[in-house]
Amino acid sequence: MQSKLHIKKDDQVVVISGNEKGKSGRVLEVNREKMRAIIEGVNMISLHSKPSAQNPDGGITKKEGSIHISNLLHVDPKDGKPCRIARKIDEKGNKVRYSKRSGEVIK
Repeated sequence: MQSKLHIKKDDQVVVISGNEKGKSGRVLEVNREKMRAIIEGVNMISLHSKPSAQNPDGGITKKEGSIHISNLLHVDPKDGKPCRIARKIDEKGNKVRYSKRSGEVIK
């Protein structure tokens, strides 16, 4: 059984360690098996490609690489700073994620 992650697709996150420390972006994809996420515009890698029908010139293309989930923190919806998140049950009886910093519910 896989554990629940604090990061989901389309969340706003900030990188807290590594070469890309301080950069932020939107989560494009989450790989639960490897505990890694792909963030928009962060950890860009170069791919070398041969000429093909889709890319007749070939060459080097840039693409986002993955970052381990432990190096990411949520961005607080109220003030834009990094924050931890928790879960609680709201008044309607649904589980929601909320910011530990400001108490705002995260969609």
